[in-house]
Amino acid sequence: MEHTRPDARRPANQGPKAAARNRAALITAARVIYAEHGLNAPLSAIARRAGVGQGVLYRHFPDRTALVKAVLEENVRQVEQAAEAETATFADLLGVLTWHLTESAAFIGLLHRDQAGGRSGFREQASALSERVQHSLRAHLPQDHRLNEDDLELAVAMVSAAVTGPTREERERQARAAWRLLDVEVGPVHPFEG
Repeated sequence: MEHTRPDARRPANQGPKAAARNRAALITAARVIYAEHGLNAPLSAIARRAGVGQGVLYRHFPDRTALVKAVLEENVRQVEQAAEAETATFADLLGVLTWHLTESAAFIGLLHRDQAGGRSGFREQASALSERVQHSLRAHLPQDHRLNEDDLELAVAMVSAAVTGPTREERERQARAAWRLLDVEVGPVHPFEG
């Protein structure tokens, strides 16, 4: 039996603060692990990278599908946040979107398969997420831009389909090349940090 010293204290339970922090860490870790190892990467690797136990992972995400959906939701939320920034330009938004496409290539492939009749169960969510991204982009699309509102969705789909490669750098190179072929200027490729 282990005895504790009177001056040894347990860390304070941070309750909801820790829960929110753990959830965010799990989403970030899932994005990285899935980008490196694909969607079949072990959930234990995600928990380890996030610095939490598997019980914490399952408390937030009861299965792999719930975690994948949460990462996709977070990606779209960050594009929306970038669109709400006072200084946001269309090129800036495309840079943030491109970062998410390159970081989340495995998810994008899943969405494309589902839209083509796959069985991953994301069809409705994919449609809703796509519409939210389109709404954010349309709000910043200059009137005289090469793309019009009708072409915008097709352009994003074409670029996302081009995001392939084993490394993040290769996927970014492919995405930039696709935007160049469409003659569309993209701002710096980075996550939104608001």
